[in-house]
Amino acid sequence: MAVRRSRWRSIVPIIVLMMVSALSNGQEPNNPATIYRISSAHTCFPELNRINGYTNDQQFFDFQNHYTDSSVLLVVPAGFHAENGRADLIFWFHGWHNNIDTALRYYHLDSQFIASHKNAVLVLAEAAKNAADSYGGKLEQSGQFSELVNDVLSALVRNKRIPRQCGAGNVLLAGHSGAYRVIAYILQNGGVQVQEVELFDALYSEKDKFMAWMKMDTNHRFINMYTNKGGTDEVSIGMIKDLEQEQVPMIQTEEDELNGKTLIANKTIFIHSKREHNDIIFNPDNFRLFLETSPFLRPTKQP
Repeated sequence: MAVRRSRWRSIVPIIVLMMVSALSNGQEPNNPATIYRISSAHTCFPELNRINGYTNDQQFFDFQNHYTDSSVLLVVPAGFHAENGRADLIFWFHGWHNNIDTALRYYHLDSQFIASHKNAVLVLAEAAKNAADSYGGKLEQSGQFSELVNDVLSALVRNKRIPRQCGAGNVLLAGHSGAYRVIAYILQNGGVQVQEVELFDALYSEKDKFMAWMKMDTNHRFINMYTNKGGTDEVSIGMIKDLEQEQVPMIQTEEDELNGKTLIANKTIFIHSKREHNDIIFNPDNFRLFLETSPFLRPTKQP
């Protein structure tokens, strides 16, 4: 199937795996941020539906190597501070054949986030690790994402980055490729108010869940970037037609015509890219641009 083949493009060169293998808590070289690695019982896995592994397109992914990692990375800028007792959080979910370490480095998520100068914490929670699997595990269950948010806040308290009793402020969900599914279920289950969703060639399915969330609050911002060959164009075009029928305000644009003014002026944005599935996140740095123009994030204090 076309969708299955397209998500295989999320393979990251093995050199990236080697490069990030030594990542640990501490200040990043030439990067004014601290990265904390924690574990949470409320990430995607382990989860019973994958206890016997999973087979996709005749390839088997065993439980031990792909569905036991409950790691979470927190990227905290040097100038980050809680405002009015709230901490803004940006969650990134990776796609197929990736993990939180490879995604962070290969797509330059940390450097793009730091360069956006936003007063928030970037959170990468492990999903199906290095597997061709979009299943969101426990995060597809009601109440689990709320608990993950609480675990993130507790870790920030332990590391003295926020005061006790600090709550979650604005919450943004972003992801690439197979991340669409876990994001859609988080939106459907509620429990945590999500203000913004950013999909990078990820709208393979679940458009009804995204549309229901968009209609819930007209102030929500939804950005969907899709390509010709990623397997997301048909669903994206279908969603555009549905929104037009329901007279939901939105804008369609080409990536090479995209600018900050367009992103600031609109809440529902569909961006068509002529580039490849794995190339649309960085160079140019679209993740940074989306964060810079978000109406829900404030600038951080510069060190």
